[in-house]
Amino acid sequence: MGYRPADAMAFPRFEGISTFMRLPYVQDLQGVDAAIVGIPFDTGATYRAGARFGPQAVRNGSRLLRPYNPGLKVEIFEHLSVIDYGDLPVVPGFIQESYHKIVEGLEPVHRAGVVPIGVGGDHSIVLAELRAAAAVHGPLGLAHFDSHSDTWDAYWGQRYTHGTPFLRAIEEGLLDPARSIQVGMRGSLYDAGDLQEADRLGLEMIATDELFDLGMDATAERVRRRTGDGPTFVSFDIDFVDPSFAPGTGTPEIAGPSTREVIRLLRGLRGVNAVALDVVEVLPAYDVAEITAMTAANVIFEFLSLLALRRAG
Repeated sequence: MGYRPADAMAFPRFEGISTFMRLPYVQDLQGVDAAIVGIPFDTGATYRAGARFGPQAVRNGSRLLRPYNPGLKVEIFEHLSVIDYGDLPVVPGFIQESYHKIVEGLEPVHRAGVVPIGVGGDHSIVLAELRAAAAVHGPLGLAHFDSHSDTWDAYWGQRYTHGTPFLRAIEEGLLDPARSIQVGMRGSLYDAGDLQEADRLGLEMIATDELFDLGMDATAERVRRRTGDGPTFVSFDIDFVDPSFAPGTGTPEIAGPSTREVIRLLRGLRGVNAVALDVVEVLPAYDVAEITAMTAANVIFEFLSLLALRRAG
């Protein structure tokens, strides 16, 4: 029997140390299929800081989750052994030092054949996550859900922020643009050319207006087709969700998908070969009644369900 959550019939959900879904806190990777990994770094944020407290909030927001996903008809822990791996060490205020520690912490997880699910932290952490994943799997496909493309070159002359990681990742050869897609871009821009950067880099993009025109199922099909069968990184910025459903984030943009639409979209990703995933930019200081943290926790629950289905065949 693999690792699974504590029995809620024996221990009420408000009891115990706060881990994701009340999974065991374990750092031995033997017999593990997936690991929840907190990455509490937010020095890459360019507007609101505070996502360093995101992993703690998401863990608290996951307490009510149960093992069976009725929408996908799968009991996750019949097919997956999952742990909470705890948080990786970071160096607040020092992004390069933090990148080194994140890569050092994640690369052994990949080499053990475990799928890490990173919980941020701001979106700058994804560059280190991609470095660790690509060191083991080679250049990755990308399924990126966000209201921002995060392909800017620099902010205030700084090339490493939460607005630049995917440009840096392509420059470093960590991503295969031909197998990469970005979904959900919306909001005001600095100029008309901002979204053209994705085309220049070879990325496919589905902006929010097109997302709603296509619908969630057709969009999911586009993502599956683009990423193909190769190893893929799935990155989910919580500001992909409309701020009426997820107010606790650093750079909110109105007129996005509802939580119902998000779940429909994610369930359509069945079959994507995800070797790593993350959920980032949860900022609990701006949250209301834990709704952002619970949304992020449910996104991870859907990710785990997809991994379980893939493992079940």
